[in-house]
Amino acid sequence: MALHAIDDVGDAIDATRAFLFPFDLRRWLKLALVAFFVGGGLNTPSGQFGGSGGPSGSPGPGGGGELPASLPSLPVEAMTLIAVAVAVVVLLALVFGIVGSVMEFVFIESLRNDAVRVRQYWSDRWRQGLRLFGFRVVIGLPLLALVVGWMALFVLPMVTNVQQPAFSAGVFLFGLPVLLLAGLVFAVINAFTTFFVVPLMIQRDSGVLAGWRRLWPSMKREWKQYGAFAVFLLVLSLVVGFITSIAVGLVAVVVLIPFAIIGAIVYVALSLSTTGTVLLGLLAAGFALTMLVVWALVQVPVVAYFRYYALLVLGDIDSSFDIIPDQRAAVRE
Repeated sequence: MALHAIDDVGDAIDATRAFLFPFDLRRWLKLALVAFFVGGGLNTPSGQFGGSGGPSGSPGPGGGGELPASLPSLPVEAMTLIAVAVAVVVLLALVFGIVGSVMEFVFIESLRNDAVRVRQYWSDRWRQGLRLFGFRVVIGLPLLALVVGWMALFVLPMVTNVQQPAFSAGVFLFGLPVLLLAGLVFAVINAFTTFFVVPLMIQRDSGVLAGWRRLWPSMKREWKQYGAFAVFLLVLSLVVGFITSIAVGLVAVVVLIPFAIIGAIVYVALSLSTTGTVLLGLLAAGFALTMLVVWALVQVPVVAYFRYYALLVLGDIDSSFDIIPDQRAAVRE
């Protein structure tokens, strides 16, 4: 049995090349804006937990030190600033998540129609984007709860002034494989929703659950094909991620040289005066912004490739799911 996940690797390259070239700067900049929100990552927390201690003031059997009696108290002003900072971070994460969910549809529509019309596609698909965001929140909350509960095993003893917690280090370490398994389940569901359910939502103008209801029978029937896709997606992600990291790093070195030269001149001429500090800050911000644009531009062919790859595999598994018949025919002539 031929595996479409293998056969479509090269076709996805051809489809991506045909979509992005000949080079058009305006087209690439619009795609970079979309790819900036579509791209993302998931960081898994890590931590350590000392063995349970003996009586107050003495180390435990393993020779480890005692837990601090309590966390140092912070002034009200500091607590207020921390609360405001947390609220701002949460708000930005929500906004980024909502925009990114809508941009998933914008990018697929751009590939499907071979035309980049951000405002039109946004207007057509923002409701489905909100549904996708809601679905991601729902499947992400259990994982978040597990992470918070796992971290609480370390934090709560210090906060509540507990010298001998009721749980052991083994219970804490047991949470590691549980978190890894939960993270894997979340990653698979989220990836299949992004790569397969979103195109089905576009095809039928439906919601997330309706898209999953269409996809699920196909997954049960062709589980080997979907499993092969998941494996090859992971491998390709690692390989492409390594290559793009090297490329962005090399560009960063080249871009840094003029910024570093100008910064050295400013430092020598103005030292750390107010004017010099402001200019150095502007140079640092300019370098960061330049690298952000570079990163977004590099993401354009990466995101386009993986989306085309998934769309080709999806249509090969089930022809009724094909939303890019013209592109498929063009790369296989």
